[in-house]
Amino acid sequence: MYARSVSFHLKPGRSAEFTQTLEKDVIPVLRKQKGFQDEIAFVAPGGADAVGISVWDLKENAETYARGAYPGVLKALQQVVEGTPQVQTYEVSNSTFHKIAARATA
Repeated sequence: MYARSVSFHLKPGRSAEFTQTLEKDVIPVLRKQKGFQDEIAFVAPGGADAVGISVWDLKENAETYARGAYPGVLKALQQVVEGTPQVQTYEVSNSTFHKIAARATA
């Protein structure tokens, strides 16, 4: 499995609107993407920053999303996000939700 972590700096007083936009506009787009498994979002106390982590079957599925639907997601969030979100990608090593155990390392 593969994950994308996107860090956002929210406009002042927009954390509730960020959450609503995710629910109404972003998650429906994610659910239509091949290989999408899960989305979890966090908003920091005070609402200045947020992180969204999406989980994918394969790296290729996440990359296809990044090239295709992600620019539309950014457009949907532009009213609540300041600056350019920072994206990092990861191989999922453990997950209780997805029942993934740690891999042996060489």
